[in-house]
Parts: sequence; C-alpha cells; structure tokens
Amino acid sequence: MKLEKRDYDAIIVGSGPNGLAAAILLQQNGLSVLLLEGKKEIGGGLRTAELTLPGFKHDICSAIHPLAVASPFFETLPLSQHGLEYLFPETAAAHPFDDGTAAVLFKSVTETARLLGKDEQAYLDLMQPVVKNWPLIAADVLGPLHYPKHPLLMAQFGLPAITPSTWLAKKFKTKEAKGLLAGMAAHSIQPLSNVATSAIALVLMAQGHLKGWPVPKGGSEQIAKALASYFASIGGKIKTGFYVESLNQLPSSHAVLFDITPKQLLKIAGHKFSPLYKWQLERYRYGAGVFKVDWALDTPIPFKTEAVKRAGTVHIGNTFAEIALGEELIWKGRHSDKPYVLLAQQSIFDASRAPAGKHTAWAYCHVPNGSNEDMTDIIERQVERFAPGFRDTILAKHTFNTAQLEEYNPNYIGGDINGGVIDIGQLFTRPVLRASPYKTSAKGLYICSSSTPPGGGVHGMCGYHAAKRALKDIWGISPTQTLP
Repeated sequence: MKLEKRDYDAIIVGSGPNGLAAAILLQQNGLSVLLLEGKKEIGGGLRTAELTLPGFKHDICSAIHPLAVASPFFETLPLSQHGLEYLFPETAAAHPFDDGTAAVLFKSVTETARLLGKDEQAYLDLMQPVVKNWPLIAADVLGPLHYPKHPLLMAQFGLPAITPSTWLAKKFKTKEAKGLLAGMAAHSIQPLSNVATSAIALVLMAQGHLKGWPVPKGGSEQIAKALASYFASIGGKIKTGFYVESLNQLPSSHAVLFDITPKQLLKIAGHKFSPLYKWQLERYRYGAGVFKVDWALDTPIPFKTEAVKRAGTVHIGNTFAEIALGEELIWKGRHSDKPYVLLAQQSIFDASRAPAGKHTAWAYCHVPNGSNEDMTDIIERQVERFAPGFRDTILAKHTFNTAQLEEYNPNYIGGDINGGVIDIGQLFTRPVLRASPYKTSAKGLYICSSSTPPGGGVHGMCGYHAAKRALKDIWGISPTQTLP
C-alpha cells in the first residue's frame, strides 16, 4: 500500500515487553520503527538494579518468567544470540504449610501429582489435558477474543478455566492440592471467588510442567536488553529519556502504538478520540496494588522444608481458605494481617545476583489500590512463619509502596502491576468493548499495553497483536512471521 513519506512508518511509546514486541514485529515486516522510552533505561517492568547494597542485583518488578518462555512470539526470536540465558530452578514453585509440609510444582506432572496423596488422580485429570494441548492452544489463549484454531481443545481448556477458583478447588480433598491451586490463582490479584480466576492458575501450572519457571541470568533486565538488541540488529531505532506527554512531541508517522494504560492514553491523545471511546476509556477499572520488598541476605532463606528451599518461587499463604480471605479483604479496600506473599529467591540459582556467599530475595503482597500502608513488617512475619530465623539473615532492605511503584513506572496506576483488573468484565474486552481492542477511535493510534488482551505478564503478546492489527489496517499486510 503506497503511503506518503513520514519520518517513520511507526512509533512505539513505551519499551516494556509489549512495546518491544510491537516494535520488533513492525520492523520485521519492513517498516521503519522508532521506539521511545521515558526513562534512561528500556524495559518497563523488566529492569534490575542494586536497590539495597552494592553487588546485590534486584529485579524491580517482574522476577520469574514462565510466560516469557511460553510466549508464542518470543519463541520465534533468536534471543539467546542476543545474550539472554534462562536458568531453571529444580523446583518451579513451592507452597509451604504451617505443619511443615509443602505442595510443590515440579516439571513432571506425575511427580507433582504423586505428592498430593488422595488428589493424585484429580490433579492428573485436570492438568494432563492442559499440558498436552497447550502447544496447540497457546496462541489462542494469549490473544484477543476470536474463533480459535482448535475450538474443541479450547473448549476443553475453557470450561475449567472460566470457573472461580473456589469452584475448581472442589475437585480436590487435600490441603496440599487446594493450597497449590490458591497460590497459583492468587496471581490474578482478585478474589478467588471471581469468575475466570482458575485460568491463570491453569496456565501457570501448565508452564511449570512444560518449560518451568525460569529466571534470566543476571536479572530480568536481560530479557529487555535481548529484545532491544535484536530490534536494533534488524534496523530498529531506540530513543530513551523521551517522556511523551503530547502527540505534538512525536515525529511524523503513519501509526503510533502506545505501551501505556488508558489513564495516560487519555492525557496524551484524548482530544483525538470520539466521545464514546473517551467515555469507555474513562470507565476502565484498575485493580489492587502491591507492596514490594527486596532484601539483601547473609544466607539463603531458612525455610523449614527442603523442597521450599529449592524453589525459585514460593507462595506464602498457608491454606486455600486463608489466601481466599486475604484476597477478598484487599478487594474490599482493607489490608490483611496474613496476606498472600509472592516470593522469589533468584540468587539460589543465579550466583550473579549477589556477592559470593550472599543472597537476594524479592517479595510482594497485595494491597488496596493506592494504599500507603507500610507492609514490611507484615510481609517479614509471613516469611518468618515458614522460615524461622529469616529476619536474622537480613543485611539490608528496600521497599516500594503503591505510589513509589507508579512513580517508577506510570503504567502501575495505584500500584496495579497488571495494567487494570483482569476480571471477567475486562478479560477479553480490555480496555474497551470493540471489534479490535487494540485500535482506538483515532486513525493510526493503537494501544498495545497489558491493558489489552491477554493482559499482564511478560509475554509480549499484547504488543504482537496490536502490531499485527496496525499492519493490516494501514499497510494491508499480514505478518511474515507465523506463531507456533
């Protein structure tokens, strides 16, 4: 399609994993692309820094990356040739209980099921079909609402996925199976009684069985650096320290794709949108926030259970009922004194994260959106509960409340790291109900952030689908790259 000459064919605003994915796909298809980032470093949630003491590298936001290795688009990219190396913990995730036992997510489905006792067969019946079918349904699950390539397989996945976790838990009898499910479902950052909270649990457990839950060697920033390096190698341009507040700041282009949420998009381009589209964006809902702590440690965390010591990720929250109660309180604008804590201990598997013999740990709990409550003591008490002596190992700590997270990354409105609540009302219609969720009402303007399907997580699929839509709308072409 012949178009008049512009400074660039396309501009991407924001260099999170979705902005990088969109930039790469457009550049791969022969366009000239400029990627703009407001901070001095690229990456969005994919950044690593010495937050506590010199030599201790902490992931500022995302830390463990099952969806990055599961991404149908990232899988097509030669990222290992651009410095990205994943390290796979022996145990993907563990869930300790007060009695000293733990549920464990191993790569083997049968080994995971075997430790669930009476629920062994129930777990196999639930997870084996998801694991078997995932390669065929991944691109459909991680995309906008559309008619799937394999409708029967998608239906087989969708029936349990659409249920509330409280319903799915009824398949199990043991505290171990129920707790494992609760820890996975709580990644959705909403009450476990909400419809579709089972979907994230099924996806995360399936990835643990298929490819594991890896950490990038050297920190999460290595994913962003590899994506940026590949983008530059195929001719893409990157400009950092360029914070966009107005369309007038941008060079001329045929398309602008925004890796930002509706709140920022309205400020930058709201005057270009139709009244209906503006009204829809203004009604977009943000979810609960997080309070995050990073620790520099003298020794590994002394968890009571050996399997938990070997896990890359630890879900702290005890029983299904305790986690469900805590998440319900957050949804109602209250704080839990025994919150679900998501913890990662990357240095156990990546020696580059800390000086010799020392360690790092990363954790957060959910809080009401915009909360200023300091949850440090409560989080540490939760860790100490399952790892007596933990506090004695702490050399230094750094915290982020919801306001500080939003200051770090404007996409984290009120501390919401998912770019908006991912409940049934916004699962497939985020940010608005339209034929294409990526296309705004203004010609040439698109949104490609986690505020679009399939939502939060480091997978780049929001950016991929937005760029695919722009290619079709403006240039009349289909991507040369096909997904597995």
